[in-house]
Amino acid sequence: MTSDTPTAETPKTNVDIRLLHDLDEMHALLAVADAVWGIAPGGLVGPDFLVALTHAGGYVSGAFEGDRMIGASFGVLARHRGDWCLHSHITGVVPDRQNTRLGRRLKQHQYEWARQHGLTAITWTFDPLVRRNAWFNLHVLGAVGTEYHENFYGPLRDDINGDDDSDRLLARWDIESSRSREALTAPLPVVEPEPGDHLVPTPADIVATRRTDDAAARRWRRSLRTDLQSLLDDHDVVGLTADGAYVVRNRTDNS
Repeated sequence: MTSDTPTAETPKTNVDIRLLHDLDEMHALLAVADAVWGIAPGGLVGPDFLVALTHAGGYVSGAFEGDRMIGASFGVLARHRGDWCLHSHITGVVPDRQNTRLGRRLKQHQYEWARQHGLTAITWTFDPLVRRNAWFNLHVLGAVGTEYHENFYGPLRDDINGDDDSDRLLARWDIESSRSREALTAPLPVVEPEPGDHLVPTPADIVATRRTDDAAARRWRRSLRTDLQSLLDDHDVVGLTADGAYVVRNRTDNS
């Protein structure tokens, strides 16, 4: 789960990102989650779990502007394709500090933590209907989409997801891949399809569509699920075209 807008605006330079440890910091993290997703503090996880996670060596971080936490992230150790990875469960930025590159800085903090701990990759899930998050994950960071999970979390009923099914695309961000290294300096360009690629369209703004036409949003969900789910048995999502379609490429051609 993530919430960020991949626009390139001037970053906040007076923001400190650091690992969290004590109970008060965990309560502050849950307040950030409340502001981002519109869920009550504790509706995501309990502060006791976050304390246990950081005590056990897991990843829990917060972004601070002075004493105020304005972004947060946490994840757990995981295995993916036989590799030890960090699985990032949430990364979010409070609404009044979005569009400031802070989401990218939070992910880069994760990246450095994972690299220093000898991990191969970072994984996380995102709603494949949300094009702006797809751009951020695939182009700004250099991840690829590797798995499609139908209604992964069950009903979330928060301000971003509404009561739609929680289908998710699993992103894998390889620490030492050429994509990741190239994205450190500038977002990866839109993808020009190659012979054999599959194109799967995405809606321009599914969050707005959910607010104005719930039936249309559900049609998008069913359509994308039908088109994308079976392809990811042996393909990866490598990016977006100029008009916002996923480019899905055979995994052997993308290795």
